[in-house]
Amino acid sequence: METLTLGSTGPNVKLIQSLLNRIGYKILQVDGVFGYQTQQNVIAFQRNNGLFPDGIVGPATWNVFEKLLLGYDTYIVRPGDTIYNIARKYYTTVDAILTANPGIIPNNLVAGQQIIVPFGIDIVFTDIDYTYEILDRQIRGLRVRYPFIEVGIAGKSVMGKNLYFIRLGRGPRQVSYNATHHANEWITTPLLMKFVENFAKAYSVGGSIRGYSIPDIWRQTTLYVIPMVNPDGVDLVNYWPNYADPAYNEAIKLNKTGLPIPSVWKANIRGTDLNLNYPAEWDKEHNLEIQQGIIGPAPRDFGGPYPLSEPETISMVNFTKNHNFRLIIAYHTQGNVIYYQFENLQPPESTTIAQLFAKVSGYVIAENPGEASYAGYKDWFIQEYGKPGFTIEVGIGVNPIPVSQFPDIYQQNEEILILGMLV
Repeated sequence: METLTLGSTGPNVKLIQSLLNRIGYKILQVDGVFGYQTQQNVIAFQRNNGLFPDGIVGPATWNVFEKLLLGYDTYIVRPGDTIYNIARKYYTTVDAILTANPGIIPNNLVAGQQIIVPFGIDIVFTDIDYTYEILDRQIRGLRVRYPFIEVGIAGKSVMGKNLYFIRLGRGPRQVSYNATHHANEWITTPLLMKFVENFAKAYSVGGSIRGYSIPDIWRQTTLYVIPMVNPDGVDLVNYWPNYADPAYNEAIKLNKTGLPIPSVWKANIRGTDLNLNYPAEWDKEHNLEIQQGIIGPAPRDFGGPYPLSEPETISMVNFTKNHNFRLIIAYHTQGNVIYYQFENLQPPESTTIAQLFAKVSGYVIAENPGEASYAGYKDWFIQEYGKPGFTIEVGIGVNPIPVSQFPDIYQQNEEILILGMLV
């Protein structure tokens, strides 16, 4: 982890600011700037945790932060301990401890026994910029807190980052949601990750979301979530302009717009727009690009030298082919709009489902926009399988959508995410 000190900026500064807020330190503005107030809160945190109070987030401080960010501690049972007392000590719940330790006998703890104790805070933060490192840590934490979650790897990015999938449910109906084909549309990643966390939490206590029984859905449906299709591009956007890897500096040379990277970069690290790289009328899309003067790698709108030229899109196609998805949703930004058509190949039920999604979200249904009518993941899925596929554009404004819109985005989409598992 990078060392953070007075004057540091970036997503990891936002991460620790958000964490400090959550664990009871003086409310900080989560602005990504390591200023005086952030420094003073780091010093207070260091004092309270037996660290040298220098106000610098170096390896020792990161080690303590890391445990909190993962969301759990490994605890050695002492004589006289009870589940209730351990839960109170960690400001958590008995249910959370029992969930993280399947098979534990609550009334028969043994001194020296090792157990997982989740902290009383959520793992998925929704007021920060996302990076691959943040996603990776959150997935690891959720996997420990909710052992019934299955995590796997659908493939790799150009730079070798994992394209993670998360499996929820064990039912015969299979559906899949994905997010962040486009780098500066990264807000869709925490949308899916927060849903995963809320779904897992509800399942662990036999609860419901918006009146829908989560254990019932678990038995009926298996959901596969790929929360970040374009991790290299996300890091290019959110670490800008401070890069540790020279590959990012090479990529930004493709930006001839004169605009900052976050406002223009949708592509992967090689300058290919992943959602224009699927074999669904790719030639038509390619001709449109030529007409617009797009003939090579760029921050956006270049569909690659040929279909499936990128490891990310190859991974998505192979993952899809290895399952029997009844429905897919691909999340993008922006516009609060639902697309469900492709070359009139969509099944009739797609219209009914789109109308239902629109009703519960307040979004509008629309035909594909002219500049993105071909070669998308949703288009390929409809073309190949003749099943319902949806591109949902969340948020209003200019990409990247500010994270301040996240609460509205989540509320608008939570029932869509539930219904997608049921229709």
